[in-house]
Amino acid sequence: MNEYINLTLKNIDDEHICCAIGDPKHQIGVDMKKEWIKSKLKDGHVFRKLNARGKMFIEYEPIETAWVPIVGKNYEYIYCLWVAGSFKGKGIAKDLLEYAITDAKNKKMSGICALVSKKKKPFIGEKKFFEHFGFKVIDIIDDYELIALSFDDNETPKFNESARKMTIESDDFTIYYSNECPYVEYEVKELSDYAKANNIKLNFVKIDSLELAKNAPCVFNNWANFYKGKFVSNTILNANSFQKLLK
Repeated sequence: MNEYINLTLKNIDDEHICCAIGDPKHQIGVDMKKEWIKSKLKDGHVFRKLNARGKMFIEYEPIETAWVPIVGKNYEYIYCLWVAGSFKGKGIAKDLLEYAITDAKNKKMSGICALVSKKKKPFIGEKKFFEHFGFKVIDIIDDYELIALSFDDNETPKFNESARKMTIESDDFTIYYSNECPYVEYEVKELSDYAKANNIKLNFVKIDSLELAKNAPCVFNNWANFYKGKFVSNTILNANSFQKLLK
């Protein structure tokens, strides 16, 4: 039987957080992600993982305090559900999602929701997997969909009006990011160095508060790219992918 662990203030310093395991270049990002989790535990943030070395976890918290431009009441929001590598196909994702659903019901929540997309995108949930558990689309912005499993007839969450803009005033390549993901800090530095070496104007906007997250100018989970004032993608870029995107 699979053994799972929930991160707490007592064990988080000794436990890995699944992403970027064993890659020293991401250690700063991992440390910052752990600090972010610590700050969110008081809000009811849950990070549950398989007790093994690999990428298999679910992360969620109440929508009222979730760092996403989604508004609502008494719903849980799933930031990420990820099972990778040799752990796929063993029922782990099912276990994790069913735990989150049961947890939400036990807390007398009205439902649980997640961000997916019409076409597969990196760092976004698998729509068909969630639909198997009864999740339904409740709001849409372009290719992105907010889906929910509702337990009662209360009003469902929706994207904030700011997120529907999908535009910003600056024409410069601009990246919005947060420490929700341990990969971002290294890529911010790599992109900054690349842009400086190639005399490219590149702006970064760090989402470091609930207010900024709730009022993000686009669909946002942890990273968003803008160019010439328009949203480009949610893909976390490195120097090579940034160069290809500009071309």
